[in-house]
Amino acid sequence: MKRTVLFHYAKRTSLIALLCFAAFTLSVAQKPAPATDTKQVTKEAKPADAKPKLPFTLTVKTRPILNISLKADKAKMAEVSQELSKKLKTPIFLGPERQNELITVEFSELTLEPALQLMSPTVYVDYEIDTGSGEPPKPLGIFFYDANQSEPPATAVVTGTGQSMLIEGNTEDGVQPEGGDAKKEEEPLLVTYENKLLSVKAKKQPLSLVLLKIGEELGIPVDLQTQNLTEVDAQISKLPVEDVVRQLSPHIRLFVRADLTRAEKRALRLVYAEPIKVAQ
Repeated sequence: MKRTVLFHYAKRTSLIALLCFAAFTLSVAQKPAPATDTKQVTKEAKPADAKPKLPFTLTVKTRPILNISLKADKAKMAEVSQELSKKLKTPIFLGPERQNELITVEFSELTLEPALQLMSPTVYVDYEIDTGSGEPPKPLGIFFYDANQSEPPATAVVTGTGQSMLIEGNTEDGVQPEGGDAKKEEEPLLVTYENKLLSVKAKKQPLSLVLLKIGEELGIPVDLQTQNLTEVDAQISKLPVEDVVRQLSPHIRLFVRADLTRAEKRALRLVYAEPIKVAQ
């Protein structure tokens, strides 16, 4: 009887020892990794393309209309312009003094031109106007220039190799027509440009001829990519150039420059091209 008790006691002691060893092993396995390893994992998990925070906040929205919000505190004009160019998908050019300038400005949800005027003392914007799209003018280039810097060339962003020419003549050269101004009023095509307003009077005149006459009066190149024989009857008096060309045809692209400092606009180029017809 005594032996049996000793046997069970020994067996129980072995079982307790085994349980203690298992608990110790589990405790060691669950011991946290060294602090240095944790930092290393965290560092490696950081995205490789993380960008430093910019010293300004710029937001560009296109709906319901294009508007810009900017908050900058001593931010580099070059960096702000680069970000604005990306968001507008429009090239921006800086004057020499603007390259390293620091700006502090804040505005919210302003349309394009008022926003640009708060960012620079001298601003030019070149636009493309598609008379058939119904869309607002599309900015092609923005110029943040220095106060005393001269205007950029007309071909800075508006380029083209095609140009049509208007050749006029009179079979009775040297003969002064009778009637003076009254005779001039009876001319089948009369285009005038005064005080930045355009007037067109045409009686059954080819559209291409009317456009060439407008280009001659404005002093800008005209690119006729197709010869249109459609006759135009028009009586348009003293309107901005943009409004006149919209009335003449939906297939005209007018390029203009806006001088925001002087609140002026002038035409740069006129292109006429009918849409390409896709065969059914």
